[in-house]
Amino acid sequence: MFQKTSFTTLIVGVFVVYVLHTCWVMYGIVYTKPCENPKFENCLKPYLAGKTRLQLSIYTALRPNADGGHTLIHKEEDFDVESKFERIVNVSLPKKTRKNGTLYAMVFVHQAGMSPWQDPRQVHLVTQLTTYMIPKPLEVSLISGEEAPKPEQLKRKTTTGGDSAVDRPVSHWRSRLTLNVVSEDFVFDRDFLPSDVHRYLKVFQNGKKMVYLPLLFVDELSNRVKDLMEINSTSIELPLTISYDTISLGKLRFWIHMQDAVYSLQQFGFTEKDADEIKGIFVDTNLYLLALTFFVAAFHLLFDFLAFKNDISFWKQKKSMVGMSSKAVLWRCFSTIVIFMYLFDEQTSLLVLIPAGIGSLIEVWKVKKAFKIQIIWKGVRPTFIFGKSDESERRTEEYDTLAMKYLSYLLYPMCIGGAVYALVFLRYKSWYSWIINSLVNGVYAFGFLFMLPQLFVNYKFKSVAHLPWKAFMYKAFNTFIDDIFAFIITMPTSHRLACFRDDVVFLVYLYQRWLYPVDKTRMNEYGLSYDEEEKHKGKAHED
Repeated sequence: MFQKTSFTTLIVGVFVVYVLHTCWVMYGIVYTKPCENPKFENCLKPYLAGKTRLQLSIYTALRPNADGGHTLIHKEEDFDVESKFERIVNVSLPKKTRKNGTLYAMVFVHQAGMSPWQDPRQVHLVTQLTTYMIPKPLEVSLISGEEAPKPEQLKRKTTTGGDSAVDRPVSHWRSRLTLNVVSEDFVFDRDFLPSDVHRYLKVFQNGKKMVYLPLLFVDELSNRVKDLMEINSTSIELPLTISYDTISLGKLRFWIHMQDAVYSLQQFGFTEKDADEIKGIFVDTNLYLLALTFFVAAFHLLFDFLAFKNDISFWKQKKSMVGMSSKAVLWRCFSTIVIFMYLFDEQTSLLVLIPAGIGSLIEVWKVKKAFKIQIIWKGVRPTFIFGKSDESERRTEEYDTLAMKYLSYLLYPMCIGGAVYALVFLRYKSWYSWIINSLVNGVYAFGFLFMLPQLFVNYKFKSVAHLPWKAFMYKAFNTFIDDIFAFIITMPTSHRLACFRDDVVFLVYLYQRWLYPVDKTRMNEYGLSYDEEEKHKGKAHED
């Protein structure tokens, strides 16, 4: 009675429900129901509507409750909530902070002319000006052995007596302090007060009216790893950039949720560097691009899954390598392993590292299928047996070898030249680091050349029927999505160029698909032609 639903249709349906649910949740975050009748007792009116003169004061302290004393580092006597500004102040570091300790900032918004410590109508927030992070290892010239450390790295090495301190977290200075105040005169309804805003809300009774004090917010997402400065015993004074701007209520609520999400990830074991990659998505783009990034990322995830599913199905059923470039398969396996080792060497986030590792294992499995490798275990020692190729497969191998021969004249000199240049003029942590960086640069810069043998094989066979077109189309969609990410998300230049180089090869594949129309006598991706399938069906019918 019910038609069988395909797995792909089910996944697309779940994806649509997920996107719609996320849009509804996002709408609930950015939209706050106002108090419809301002004279109603449940209404909370803004303190800023009274145009009271305000002052901004910032103190530093060794403890978040200011026990042990505090020091004033900056004040804005005529603090205009509507006027954005940026100030750079030099902050003196206490001795305890210089000895791998911490330091806190206490930010007050209070009535002008009054001390914040005596003002009953002040609002304040406490935030850390320091964080702990493992410092970047020293890099040296592998030929001359000359070091190029930063002054604080050199000091650390001489005072600790070795490189073991590199693995120990060191206190770092957050050189930016970003502050926001909600400037709009929004009237809250106490019955519909958002829980995320509640912790920032301070209310007092003014006659018959209930008034809430200014909504002060410290933007922790703006604290990026690139702005951190390592603290050591010689860091007597360090600069602090204080930035202020207004913020809308909707953006404040969204920022609170994102900030809480990053904090939760850190509680689950994410390092400062892992969290920084997530912060970059929010800080480096405006809200409209952020919304676009969400939809792009959602579709990228969908196409990744569908491509993965169809790719596995294709290779699982594949019986023949006719028309398929085995060297291209071997290259993809090699390149994914190199990229995985490079990401591991760079201590990349697990969010990126784990999918790269899974992809490497899948590519190794493809190589096993492509070369018909059987593994026979004799005790703990494996024996590898390679399958034999038929006449059509041997002809494919000839075309494949011929294409690689032409490419080698261009590829090998460029890769070797780039590696030698990097060895002479750049510095690395170790020889292993140089090898991995040279290999990954070759993969990024010249990797598209290894897609060309498949184009050459297609040209010789005058056919593209042997390619996994379903998986290929999903990957192609992801290629164009990667192009959008290349503009939105911060990434290495070599990786950004790699996104655009794939577009060119994909367009050539499309041209070949148009150029070589369907021929029922050609082999398909399972090593069978349409005519052969019809014969098998006819025999089965006669039987």
